[in-house]
Amino acid sequence: MADEGGVAEGADGEDEEGGKKRVSGKKLVLFILLPILILIGAGVGLFLSGMLDPLLGGGDEVTEEAAEDTPVEVAEAPSIFLPLDEILVTLRSPGSKQKFLKLQVSLEISTIEEQAHIENLKPRIVDSFQVFLRELRLEELEGSQGVYRIKEELLDRVNKAIAPVKAKDVLFNDLIVQ
Repeated sequence: MADEGGVAEGADGEDEEGGKKRVSGKKLVLFILLPILILIGAGVGLFLSGMLDPLLGGGDEVTEEAAEDTPVEVAEAPSIFLPLDEILVTLRSPGSKQKFLKLQVSLEISTIEEQAHIENLKPRIVDSFQVFLRELRLEELEGSQGVYRIKEELLDRVNKAIAPVKAKDVLFNDLIVQ
C-alpha cells in the first residue's frame, strides 16, 4: 500500500522508509507500567509485613507492654565440676596385641548437695564405666562421632547410677588410646 506521498506503511504501523517504529499503547502498559506496578506492590507488601524493618532501622523499639510480656531470663547457677578417678581398661582387639584406654572424666553438676551424694556413689559410677569401656573396640573410638557417642553413653550410665540426682554433662579431661 502506498499513500499519496509514495511512502509505504507496514502492517504494524511502522514507517518503512525512515525505519522508525511507533510503540502501541498495549506494549507500553505490558512492558513498562506493569513491572513498575508489581515492584511497588511488592515493596508495599514487604513494608506492611515488617520484613523491611531491619533494613530501615525500625523494629528496635520495645513498648512497655511488650517488655512486661517478655520473660526475664534467670541467671543459671554456676556449675560444679567433680573429677572422677582415672580409669584404665583394656580394649577388645582382634589380635594378640592389647590396646589400652586411659580415661579421666569430670561430672558437671548443679549443687554442693549433689556433690556429697555423688561422692558416696563413686564406686558404682566407676563400675558402670568399667563394664561399658571394656566392651569397646578400637574402631568405636575413632573420630569425633565415636567420642561423642561414648560421652553420651557415659552420661546415661552416670545418671542411672546416681539417680534421682542428674549430672548435666560428662567432660573428658584425658582420653588416651595406646
